[in-house]
Amino acid sequence: MKFQLEDLTVYFPYDRMYPEQYRYMLELKHSLDAKGHCLLEMPTGTGKTVTLLSLITSYQLQHPEVGKLVYCTRTVPEMEKVLEELQNLISFRERELGVKAPILALGLSSRKNMCIHQSVREEVSRESVDAKCRKLTASWVREKAVDKPSDYELCSFYEQYEAKGAEAILPPGVYTLDDLKVFGQQKGWCPYFLARHMISYANVIVYNYQYMLDPKVSSLVSRELERECVVVFDEAHNIDNVCIEALSVNLRQQTLDNATRSIARLKNKIEEAKATDAQRLSDEYNRLVRGLAQQGAIPQGGEEWLSNPALPQDILQEAVPGNIRRAEHFMAFLRRFVEHLKERLGAQQFQSENPTSFLDKLRNSSQIDSKSLKFCYDRLQSLMKTLEIIDTDDYYGLQLVADFGTLVGTYDRGFAIIIEPYDERLPSVPDPVIQLSCLDSSLAVRPVFDKFQSVVITSGTLSPIDLYPKILNFHPVVIQSLNMTLVRDCICPVILTKGADQMPVSSAFEMRDDPGVVRNYGKLLVDLSAVVPDGIVCFFVSYLYMDKIVSQWSDMGILRDIMQNKLVFIETQDVVETTLALDNYRRACDCGRGAVFFSVARGKVAEGIDFDRHYGRCVVMFGVPYQYTLSRILRARLEYLRETHGVSESDFLAFDAVRQAAQCVGRVIRSKADYGLMVLADRRYARADKRDKLPAWISQRIKEAHMHLDESMLLAVARQFMRSMAQPFDGATNSQMLLTEERLNSMMQT
Repeated sequence: MKFQLEDLTVYFPYDRMYPEQYRYMLELKHSLDAKGHCLLEMPTGTGKTVTLLSLITSYQLQHPEVGKLVYCTRTVPEMEKVLEELQNLISFRERELGVKAPILALGLSSRKNMCIHQSVREEVSRESVDAKCRKLTASWVREKAVDKPSDYELCSFYEQYEAKGAEAILPPGVYTLDDLKVFGQQKGWCPYFLARHMISYANVIVYNYQYMLDPKVSSLVSRELERECVVVFDEAHNIDNVCIEALSVNLRQQTLDNATRSIARLKNKIEEAKATDAQRLSDEYNRLVRGLAQQGAIPQGGEEWLSNPALPQDILQEAVPGNIRRAEHFMAFLRRFVEHLKERLGAQQFQSENPTSFLDKLRNSSQIDSKSLKFCYDRLQSLMKTLEIIDTDDYYGLQLVADFGTLVGTYDRGFAIIIEPYDERLPSVPDPVIQLSCLDSSLAVRPVFDKFQSVVITSGTLSPIDLYPKILNFHPVVIQSLNMTLVRDCICPVILTKGADQMPVSSAFEMRDDPGVVRNYGKLLVDLSAVVPDGIVCFFVSYLYMDKIVSQWSDMGILRDIMQNKLVFIETQDVVETTLALDNYRRACDCGRGAVFFSVARGKVAEGIDFDRHYGRCVVMFGVPYQYTLSRILRARLEYLRETHGVSESDFLAFDAVRQAAQCVGRVIRSKADYGLMVLADRRYARADKRDKLPAWISQRIKEAHMHLDESMLLAVARQFMRSMAQPFDGATNSQMLLTEERLNSMMQT
């Protein structure tokens, strides 16, 4: 339908819309009008993606001065879903306008997801795909292949793309990753480099968070985006964790051993270069005297490296220090740095310090100063290009060390260096690690807020929403949490506080190993599996807790009892095993046998898999998924949040745990025609400080009578809910609640 939203003509590809979609569009429009940032929570399963796309593309059409829509997602399936919705929307707009829309929209992902070269795409890891691609596309390889074509293999897709030059363009349209690969096959062009090139001309770009938040990637991909762009972070409930991961580095013994071997290989290559082509090293030295900042644009070839790990405004725009300009001096510098890191890694006690303290010890033991460290990554990158290194995956450890050095030399606040000789949860297993941990999530996202005039942070689970401006340190012009309008109560959240024996149930540390709690949890699942049809999804607070409980259930015969009612499938930390388990779980639900899926909060399934319709008629959250509170990294971050942003430890821990629980239970409801029972199985959820942190669309539907249930009361509620939901869904009543084009236009007139 086509309707007026204040002074804006909106094209929406469906005949009706939910009231919350209309309110969401209104708040989003106010944010765009004000040229500011916004924070919007919209319930799961209410069409957030198509609402965003409809409003922003309509705004672009009416306001040509607005730049691109940059839509950031977490996973490739989410990216494909956004582009498919956009295809549907653009088709509708073309039918309404009667002309083909001159719009270009495309997805961008890693080489691994976009490569069409037979031998390259067969590589297993992303790093090996990148390295193999560089071997075929690096400028010096292509130059040598001109003289000796039989000695060097090139990528025919990249060669044909380069041969076309400026003529290698995508016609207007909406391109998913598969569409780009098909187009690349037809034309004989590389879809990855074509997509990178077409970003400058696209109206809508869909890619991963890292392409915007990680300085190493964003400086390559997103540097040329104009200020007028509208940036959307969808499913952004964990955006603070993504920001922290983008600026954190972990070094283990095998990483430092790899770095030592890499230094030895580079020294040999430097000696070879001196003997065969000393002019290359001399030219590089002269470039470094002039300064890295004056070297010009990113090289136009497949050999480009990830950019500096520091944020753009923190990179020094000056000449490289004299003590690391010569290649052999830089190798000696790196060797001393790696030796110091190995010495620190050998510590027998836990150590935690700030970057200033770490640099003082480094200067005293190895005579390495912070200014030289700041240039560590750029200097290594320059040397690798000069030596024409293409097997970059072999130097991964040295790149991590350079990352570490650059970050620790650049920042004196917002970071902590933590050295752990072993994991406290497994003290008998030596696993030393040096962790440079970013404590301030606002560091990575600040350049995005500063550069772009409108940034939209949205998700179905952002509550409590007022904490995000504090931890991300920004000032949104719109903050809104929308409720869900329902014709029938298709979600039924309940809180279980007692088991069948009237004993309290909880995953709290002092109770989690209690056999009575384990037995009560098991009996609850046995009885639910007999009452709830089709699929049940269970979330545990951690892999360790899930393994322990499942093992005890097996000993108690509980698993056997569950499997008499439904089959059982388990998420593991292996992606292939989990994918297979999910596929078989769905097949069991499809054939009517029914199944139970055991998963973990914060895991891959909790973040990206929907259990809609009969795949998830009930979800059980066993416990409150707090982070491991003895983690030194977490404790350092909590202290930083308290001192810098005034966020108390208890508030942040409860906020983080409840948002993870909300994300888990929200997996079962993907539309208003769907229905699901949400069981929060821990007595702590009945407390106001936990319950009030749930999204409003969940907390407002927890009835007073459903807050302190024991197992028998819960089963009675489950039976009643399943019986009422089994009645035919009255589409006519639902339609009365929906907004049609006529109702929307009449609302605007009044």
